[in-house]
Amino acid sequence: MSEPSGEPIPKELLAKVEAALYAAGRPLAVEELAKAAGTASERKAAAMAREVAKAVNGSMQAVEVVEYSGPRFAMQLKAKYTQTARKFATRPLLTKAALRTLSFIAFFQPITSAELALRRGSTVYQHLKELEEVGFIASERQGRGKAIKTTSRFAEYFGLSSEVTTLKRQLESRTLTLK
Repeated sequence: MSEPSGEPIPKELLAKVEAALYAAGRPLAVEELAKAAGTASERKAAAMAREVAKAVNGSMQAVEVVEYSGPRFAMQLKAKYTQTARKFATRPLLTKAALRTLSFIAFFQPITSAELALRRGSTVYQHLKELEEVGFIASERQGRGKAIKTTSRFAEYFGLSSEVTTLKRQLESRTLTLK
């Protein structure tokens, strides 16, 4: 476990690279891995990824770390185990429609359930039930209706601020970068 310079790579940095590869679900460029490890050196990041690959590929039977050109690295299931894994794959936490409703709530919060139904349709009430069950929204009485807002669990899950003004800015900037 050493860097190109011959110095040993701290286990904490290797763990950060491993966590990034595990969570990404796609190939990561060395720039992204460097960011995950908290280093500016792409050479160091590539060395860490190769070290993680050596450890994972040497100890895991169904999972591997692959290096692609670029260089990019991905943690993935070995091809011969995909059929087995597919039988046990879980369904998404929320439907696309419920996620759209959640994004409306996050951006326009606090929003009444009546206003939400006008914007998203009557199926929104089923979405609200789903979103409340997973703890992403909370509601409080506001006159004859309910005012709905996101919870701290929502902010933590999606890596956003729990402060509403900051959260809205974060959502706005992510929307702009996706266009």
